[in-house]
Amino acid sequence: MSQYISRLGGTRVAPRIRFPGGFAGGHRKPRRIAMLSVHTSPLHQPGTGDAGGMNVYIVELARRLAAIGIEVEIFTRATTGGLPPSVELAPGVLVRHVDAGPYEGLAKEELPAQLCAFTHGVMQAWAGQRPGYYDLVHSHYWLSGQVGWLAAQRWGVPLVHAMHTMAKVKNASLAEGDTPEPAARVIGETQIVRASDRLIANTAEEADELVRFYDADPESVAVVHPGVNLERFRPVPQGSDALPARGAARAAARARLGLPQEALIPLFAGRIQPLKAPDVLLRAVAALLDRTPSLRSRILVPVVGGPSGSGLAKPEGLQKLAARLGIADVVRFHPPVGQEQLADWFRAASVLVMPSYSESFGLVAIEAQASGTPVVAASVGGLPVAVRDGVSGFLIPGHDPEAYAEALGRFADNPELADRMGEAAAAHAQSFGWDTAASATADVYTAALYDHRRRARLSLG
Repeated sequence: MSQYISRLGGTRVAPRIRFPGGFAGGHRKPRRIAMLSVHTSPLHQPGTGDAGGMNVYIVELARRLAAIGIEVEIFTRATTGGLPPSVELAPGVLVRHVDAGPYEGLAKEELPAQLCAFTHGVMQAWAGQRPGYYDLVHSHYWLSGQVGWLAAQRWGVPLVHAMHTMAKVKNASLAEGDTPEPAARVIGETQIVRASDRLIANTAEEADELVRFYDADPESVAVVHPGVNLERFRPVPQGSDALPARGAARAAARARLGLPQEALIPLFAGRIQPLKAPDVLLRAVAALLDRTPSLRSRILVPVVGGPSGSGLAKPEGLQKLAARLGIADVVRFHPPVGQEQLADWFRAASVLVMPSYSESFGLVAIEAQASGTPVVAASVGGLPVAVRDGVSGFLIPGHDPEAYAEALGRFADNPELADRMGEAAAAHAQSFGWDTAASATADVYTAALYDHRRRARLSLG
């Protein structure tokens, strides 16, 4: 059975799949899946350490899968002593903590040495269940894929894998001062591509990269756009029935956060590391102020997030850069915030700025747009799918601060632009709900099960 990928508006999507005659046993979709997230827990706060968009992706997808009748058990590494073996995240969603290595102080780059211990913990949990307890394994990121490959073979079930990011792609567009991904990761990802029954890509471009860089079988790759929680990320907070004009919603959010009402507020939200390029925003603001000194009294640049990855080597680097550029007086650094408050930061901003060097999708861009805020982003990875250039924001080729300064200058010169684009952004984001993503993912599971069982029947003659 082939996984067909069609073209719709220039973007490849995975259609709903119909199967003649159903499956042996009458199942059209799995009853229960094992989801693997080795290096970051879905219970962790996004925006710091290794917690980011993937955490949000796993939590929201698991919730929606459970809502359509697919139970999800998420295996993740315990990072604190005394954690319960399992925690119910939501009805039908269980998080299982696996002891593998020291609880704290273990960098992501050191985790490959703990994969045997993690796999042992997963197998222990499975051994306590009846045969056939899990119907499918869905692994996230290459570390999880290595465990998923072994688990799926041991249990005799299909493996579905989502890369989220890929070493070869990241290494092809490294930020200055960033560390290349190691050869061991490239080898591991290549093995996972060969072992997986299905690969889920966030965008058509990511699907092409899987084929081009890793020689993936095109028929095993399905494109499923990530979603956004449209109940949380909306122009007004949950519980507000009225939908005021974009300007009024922004004013209310600024009042709640104690931000100046008339300021131009370009926001950075995410992990602080070279890959995400927050330095490009700071350099762009410095260039903008050089060009228009009078703007200094009415601009504020919030940076919401914590150091991560190679950014941990210089956790104060961004603050020092702001001082060297002479803009420390207009930049505010805030630690990561919960999803509800993050939505308020999006509402309060004039524009979200995402100058990333690589993004498999750019979930933050969709969250900001759903909140009614336009986006200025690098034209990389999945961001051209997430942002409608010239409609819900602007896409910038490359990472020249002057180009970002020019885009920000358009919002400074025309305050109504944020309102007009913000309304278009909120409308654009409506097509990215998590219910749609979960339904498409369930179709991928169904296709993987169908092919796996068909191959099993053929092997028996």
